[in-house]
Amino acid sequence: MSFSEKLYQNFIEDDRWLLLVNGLKVTILVTLFALLVGVIIGFTVAIIRSLHDKTGKFKILNAICKVYLTIIRGTPSMIQVLFMYLVVFGASSLNSIVIGGLAFGINSGAYVAEIVRSGIMAIPEGQTMRLIIMPQAFKNVLPALVNEMIVLIKETAIIGYIGEQDLTKAAMVIQSRTFEAFIPLITAAVIYLALVMLLTFFMNKLERRLRTNER
Repeated sequence: MSFSEKLYQNFIEDDRWLLLVNGLKVTILVTLFALLVGVIIGFTVAIIRSLHDKTGKFKILNAICKVYLTIIRGTPSMIQVLFMYLVVFGASSLNSIVIGGLAFGINSGAYVAEIVRSGIMAIPEGQTMRLIIMPQAFKNVLPALVNEMIVLIKETAIIGYIGEQDLTKAAMVIQSRTFEAFIPLITAAVIYLALVMLLTFFMNKLERRLRTNER
């Protein structure tokens, strides 16, 4: 079979390209939802831990945050996704995209928290948290946050384990029907790469704009 025939078999025949399109939609939805959850949790935990480090207050909340960070960063994300799907929401009819987004968001929040906390602690004390410290901290940790977003996009590839057909799962479905692994997998990899490059491009523009506004 020629390469063009393989392309036809993998993408055109039976409209298999739609599997990749729909899988991409799932990947983007899960990533965006997880990112929203992760940023909310991460900034909340970072503020609590930073205020405790600076003032000694919020001891109980800080202890809860430390337990959360220890558990999330110390266990595989796949286990967390499966636990959320099979245990926490095992008896519910909640959409698996939402469940996956929550699981990935909770996981990402732990890493975002430490990234933001490091940025907050790098700002000298005696300044207003909301008006001065947080904007400066955000600028300082923006590159690290972009890296976490990139990791999050790629980590969502395991959502297929809870029955959701994301981009990776779509490639595997095509492979199972055509018995051709290279073309669907390399296509999925190129799409992931394009997403990462697009995100990096926009984040670099934002970073340059933030640096320009400082002058």
